[in-house]
Amino acid sequence: YSHTLSGHEYVSNEDFDQAVACFRHAIRVNDRHYTAWYGLGAIYFRQEKYDLAEFHFGKALHINPRSSVLHCHLGMAQHTNRKPYVALDTLAGAFRIDPRNPQALYQRATIFMALERPREALAELEKVRDAAPREASVHFSMGRVLKRLGRPEEAMRAFLTALDLDPKDNNLIKAAIDRLDEPDVDEDVSGF
Repeated sequence: YSHTLSGHEYVSNEDFDQAVACFRHAIRVNDRHYTAWYGLGAIYFRQEKYDLAEFHFGKALHINPRSSVLHCHLGMAQHTNRKPYVALDTLAGAFRIDPRNPQALYQRATIFMALERPREALAELEKVRDAAPREASVHFSMGRVLKRLGRPEEAMRAFLTALDLDPKDNNLIKAAIDRLDEPDVDEDVSGF
């Protein structure tokens, strides 16, 4: 357990080599230590080694299948690995455990946007907004979805709300506002 705690401390200091060593040592001591498997998955995800992230999140989830958070992280890795339907199935497991999990709702919205299903994405984002009304990234994503749905006035309101909530990201939000009148290009909804 102490090795896993040390690993997470190294991650917070962005010393990933030491963190990996700690997590691996924790797994050698107890291969059912799911937080160590999760820690390795999180490091590999940050390093954009998505196959490794998916493998390690999968090991963690196999050990602790009742964690909606682990379902979310595995689903995120699967989606990034271009497995959107597998990711949706994994997220369905998160919803069986916690039907109102905002992280899973947000990820499902992102996948729906990637699959060109903006109405479903908007429905998910509205649930996330209701759960976390002060989260700027949710309003920003809603603005992008509303733009794609051809609802520029509502998109503008969503972008302005995001700008009010998080003025430090004003360049990204202002650029999206400036593009409201332009034809919709394939924008990455998770870019905020």
